[in-house]
Amino acid sequence: MMHHPGILTASLGAGALCAALALACSSNRGGVSPATQLPPVTAQQLRTPDMFARITSRPERSRALFLEASRVMLHPRCTNCHPAGDTPAQGERGLAHQPPVFRGAKDQGVPGLECTSCHQDKNLAHARVPGAPNWHLAPRSMAWVGATPRSLCEQLKDRQRNGNKSLEQLIEHSAHDELVGWGWKPGRERVPAPGTQEQFGALIAAWAKDGAECPDEEARP
Repeated sequence: MMHHPGILTASLGAGALCAALALACSSNRGGVSPATQLPPVTAQQLRTPDMFARITSRPERSRALFLEASRVMLHPRCTNCHPAGDTPAQGERGLAHQPPVFRGAKDQGVPGLECTSCHQDKNLAHARVPGAPNWHLAPRSMAWVGATPRSLCEQLKDRQRNGNKSLEQLIEHSAHDELVGWGWKPGRERVPAPGTQEQFGALIAAWAKDGAECPDEEARP
């Protein structure tokens, strides 16, 4: 989970409107049944699992829960360090990392310029350098840039591409990993991921409990 500065502001009214529009779109795309209305939330809020109880179909509810959780995973705080190439991105628009850096053999940078050369185990406010324990790039097999919610879901369930994690381990990782948690406390001028880590972990747990279903390819949060 991860990184850097930018802007993504949304007023409560505008955010609620966007959420309602997004919901309307997803309603016809395999996310939520047209008959089911979920409460609107702002761009910086996450719906909690109890809000999905009104979806009576368990598979449909699981798909809707994953769509909500994908708002976190496809947020720049996460995708910037889940690149498809060999360099991380930064900011809200996924610009190239400055200074230029490279993945390296172990996803931790190259000799002489490893990730931890600059990124410490906490944000450095004055230097404006973000940090958290075990700072590194996600392996190439976990690239999220350009992923759809469905492809993200399939990747997440594939132990060949998820670091050999079981669903239980994914829940634990989502809810408690400190590097994942940085997404909600990114420091200066960086927009945090929506909701809280606790809510994100709860969504992943509820998704798994309802069958770990993946949304349709066209579905969007």
